[in-house]
Amino acid sequence: MARGSLSSILHNSERAVELGWERRLKTVQAVADALSYMHHDCTPPIVHRDITRNNILFDSEYKACVSDFGTAKISRRDSSNWTNIAGTYGYIAPGLHFSS
Repeated sequence: MARGSLSSILHNSERAVELGWERRLKTVQAVADALSYMHHDCTPPIVHRDITRNNILFDSEYKACVSDFGTAKISRRDSSNWTNIAGTYGYIAPGLHFSS
């Protein structure tokens, strides 16, 4: 994507200034909307399992998009959905992290 990842922007002081508070709030809303879509509107639902700064990408107008579905899991409503732990250390769901 044209503007790269959230991580690459935040690690560059000149580019980080371009990502002011209004854009940061829009980023949070876009990621929340994407997760809500994956969890509630997809059939079957998708659990991403690795939302990190590297997996949030921006287009040329700073619209945030969720990427990298390599560890994503299709959720089945008729099962307990227990799974192996997957994701980037530090970004794993707290309930999974502390239970291992």
